[in-house]
Amino acid sequence: MRLGTGRHRRTRTLSIAAAVAVTACASGVYLGLSNGGAQAASTTVTVSTTAQLESAVKNASAGTVIQVRAGTYTPKASLKSAANGTSSARITLQAYGSEKVRIDGSKLADGSWLAGIYGDYWTVQNLTFQNSPAQGFVVTSSVGGVFKNLVTANNGDSGFTLRGDGTTDNLVQNLDSHGNFDPAGHGQNADGIAVKFGSGTGNRITGARLYNNSDDGLDLWQFSSRVTIERTWAFGNGRNRWGDSAFEGNGNGFKLGGGGVTVAHVVKNNAAWDNTANGFTENSNRGAIVLNRNTAYANAKAGFYFATGKARLARNLAVGDKGGPCKPGSSTVSAANNWDGGVATPSFRSTDATTAYAARQSSGALPSTAFLTTGSMAIGSSMN
Repeated sequence: MRLGTGRHRRTRTLSIAAAVAVTACASGVYLGLSNGGAQAASTTVTVSTTAQLESAVKNASAGTVIQVRAGTYTPKASLKSAANGTSSARITLQAYGSEKVRIDGSKLADGSWLAGIYGDYWTVQNLTFQNSPAQGFVVTSSVGGVFKNLVTANNGDSGFTLRGDGTTDNLVQNLDSHGNFDPAGHGQNADGIAVKFGSGTGNRITGARLYNNSDDGLDLWQFSSRVTIERTWAFGNGRNRWGDSAFEGNGNGFKLGGGGVTVAHVVKNNAAWDNTANGFTENSNRGAIVLNRNTAYANAKAGFYFATGKARLARNLAVGDKGGPCKPGSSTVSAANNWDGGVATPSFRSTDATTAYAARQSSGALPSTAFLTTGSMAIGSSMN
């Protein structure tokens, strides 16, 4: 159990008699408690009802594997756990095999998150979190988390959030986060993925599609440690798709700071297009952000907005952005980008984004596409 920031833990050895009872049901197996009330050190749990899922998450411990059978699950309270796995005995929450699982927040009370993880060494994969009245999936002060092949869609605030001090060595891989909108804020808070209000090294986002959200695709507001973002697409963010007459969504593809932080995030081989603001922006972050081989296309403002900080931009490509390709400041280092003198702008093989919306590959990787590809190994995103 986490105490404070989770860096101090109490451990004990459990006897078999004190372990969790695994109760067999006609519809599956779920995690329960023995008369002694202690938790098992390790068990595999298969669930097929909402009550079983709630119990399994609540009572998980190091080594627990929760396998969720196909279907739609509608918890009446947020799925939350402060249990810690270890590097050698992770806690895993995943779909059973290749089955399709949707965890749906439509029965939650207003303001409720759909899911919240407060522990270390969790693996959560191959699940959809949708229709929450507030955040879809929130991870707080996690160490060593792996969040893979997830969908966070149509939630009432940001789809996926990493936050808190001690947020260290987490991997978010192959996330699809789309259609998130916060009606209470008229769209100004719901991002595809938010890494906010915290610190911690070694966090990486790769292979994400962050699209059609009311606010930004990705937002790093007040996160004071380096985050690495690679092979991720942010598109169609900031457009009022909800008929909100007071709509306030921002619509940046990649918002890389804000709130007074100075931090050198690493942003490489990503693409931003058709956003209602900038493709990539420092958002007042004065740190030496590294941007290498990214592509901005047809955004409503600048492709790259880095006017106040010390960003280092190299081999990036910007085409058709209404606010111009780049707005650099006096401290910006810009070299070998297509807006720099003597650098040619290669032609795109395709500007039809249809295939970018296609199903992912069987591994969970981004779909194969010719969209915004140029064949160049020297400049712009490879789009894979």
